[in-house]
Amino acid sequence: MRAHTSDGSAGDADYGAIGVAYARYRRPEPRITALIEQALEGARTVVNVGAGAGSYESPRFTITPVEPSASMRAQRPAHLAEAVDGVAERLPFDDDAFDAAMTTFSVHQWPDLAAGLREMRRVARGPVAVLTCDPDRVRGFWLYEYAPAVLDTEARRYPAIDDIVAVLGGRADVRTVPIPADCVDGFNEAYYARPEMLLDPAARQSCSAWSFVEPALAERYTDRLRAALDSGAWDDRYGRLRHQSELHGSLVLIRALP
Repeated sequence: MRAHTSDGSAGDADYGAIGVAYARYRRPEPRITALIEQALEGARTVVNVGAGAGSYESPRFTITPVEPSASMRAQRPAHLAEAVDGVAERLPFDDDAFDAAMTTFSVHQWPDLAAGLREMRRVARGPVAVLTCDPDRVRGFWLYEYAPAVLDTEARRYPAIDDIVAVLGGRADVRTVPIPADCVDGFNEAYYARPEMLLDPAARQSCSAWSFVEPALAERYTDRLRAALDSGAWDDRYGRLRHQSELHGSLVLIRALP
């Protein structure tokens, strides 16, 4: 097991350092929320593992959040349930304690993926929903031309979709999640039509993969993108994306039934 940071973050990113603006830049996208609600349909009680600042916790369910990072727990809005301080690999709940389980943008942080998924399956009587990215498709995003090490990091960190499905067992459905052009959840691909946003240091900081790149290299990447935008080179190559209503990129939603 990976040691916790002073903040309590149990994964490979220290959210005490990079998560200070997370609640502002990583807001729940309503159209993605609707898909998660569909995946959890029929459930009343849901455990949200790696709950962070509370994104995608729908009021349609009674949600018990679990989050090891003190910084993330502190950013949770007052109307959401207080998060339990815990990690995916050791959920402090009885077997079949919840109707369903969910996790969003979290599995790539878990030191022991299989243990965390088995715990979700153990405590959920019904569906387990996992919002994640397909590592085989991460490098297909245009950012790879300007910041290759950032997307190499993302592709390396995200677990294979087949591995997630295999551990969860049962019957699984995997669907690509369309990313809207005005997506308010600021992961890298959310800015596919708004490249200028990735010139914002706080926006980049809220995408954990940037924290694994040396600051000097990240600055060179940012300068490269800025120059391409200033010269019009980005628009020459990718400007059509500014008028594309949604992107079918690497974002996927897995729904597994027992």
